[in-house]
Amino acid sequence: MKLFSKNQFVFLLIITSMITSCGAYKKIVYVQGAGQTINFQGTVMDSIPAPILKIGDLLVITVNSTSPEIALPFNLPLVPSLQSMSNYDQSNSSATGGSGGGLQNYLIDTQGNITFPVIGTIHAVGMTKNQLSEYIKQQIYPRYMKEEPIISIRYANYKVSVLGEVAHPGVFYINNEKINIFETLALAGDMTIYGQRKNVLLIRESAKGERKTYRLNLTDPNIINSPYFYLQQNDVLYIQPNNPRSRATDFSTAENFTVSVVGILISMTSLIITITKIH
Repeated sequence: MKLFSKNQFVFLLIITSMITSCGAYKKIVYVQGAGQTINFQGTVMDSIPAPILKIGDLLVITVNSTSPEIALPFNLPLVPSLQSMSNYDQSNSSATGGSGGGLQNYLIDTQGNITFPVIGTIHAVGMTKNQLSEYIKQQIYPRYMKEEPIISIRYANYKVSVLGEVAHPGVFYINNEKINIFETLALAGDMTIYGQRKNVLLIRESAKGERKTYRLNLTDPNIINSPYFYLQQNDVLYIQPNNPRSRATDFSTAENFTVSVVGILISMTSLIITITKIH
């Protein structure tokens, strides 16, 4: 009596392997099933999109004029830096490294506002830096200043994060406030050979702090023209592992189980063949 054919035995082994590999994959992949797949066909990016100010952004804003004393009321006072405070503590008398001061920062609060000297509360969330600069200028000139001031705005915490299958995952602070996906991956040491290049997860915050997820195919040549090519403040890139990597990370459980099942099946098949030959 022949219970298993050769084809049935092979099929059973394949099914067993697939079940165990899927189990390993589900154990280690973050944000499973999230994100809409983006189609870049026909999209063209005319210019680099200006970052939108969001809740939690930390800004350095300075007002400059040919007469510094006139602009002084519109700038927050200098505060000692951590280094100068440390030097002061060590000397117990005076800071050894000079004043070491730095400008205070403006934090966009949970209501989307900053409090600006003289002007008061400004609803900054949703604006670009240029729009906020123009708004401040309109509030100051010519009401408080005879000449048009120069407004400088920079992020104090412009950062992007990369995790998953890259050589050096981490949080990266960007001084020039402009970085694209491939530059970000370069900072992280590039993807490992186990990273899914056709299924990169991008997590992005809206102006109000709401998070959305997108699936990007980095092998698509049209990605350089997409609105997601340049990252924005606080973006997160997650490089998912492929199936071989998933199985390797869970070898102690899934692979051992597979080996055990395969061993049992081989033993059973040998026993059945032996019994069949006897009869």
